[in-house]
Amino acid sequence: MEPFTVYDLEKRVKTRANAEPGTSYTRTLVDKGVAHCAKKLGEEAVEVAIAAIAEDRARLVAETADLLYHLFVVLEVRGVSFAEVEAALGERTRQTGLDEKAARKGG
Repeated sequence: MEPFTVYDLEKRVKTRANAEPGTSYTRTLVDKGVAHCAKKLGEEAVEVAIAAIAEDRARLVAETADLLYHLFVVLEVRGVSFAEVEAALGERTRQTGLDEKAARKGG
């Protein structure tokens, strides 16, 4: 089996977001709007945190997959590509994490 990348996930979310109503869970989420999608993303983030602390490795992996899926749904609803996120991450590598964080706080 070929590796499944975040770009594959992005394409799949985009395709399913544009599927006929009633045929895709992704389309159902998208139709409920960004607030609903963001709420689901937050729920998944909490589940990842709980799995990291109190559950086994397999559960953490599964919850992380759910989190990434819901992140890509939110990005799709907002019209943000993963390439944009990647570019922002690339920009951050030009300085240390501590310097970058201080710059976001205004110094």
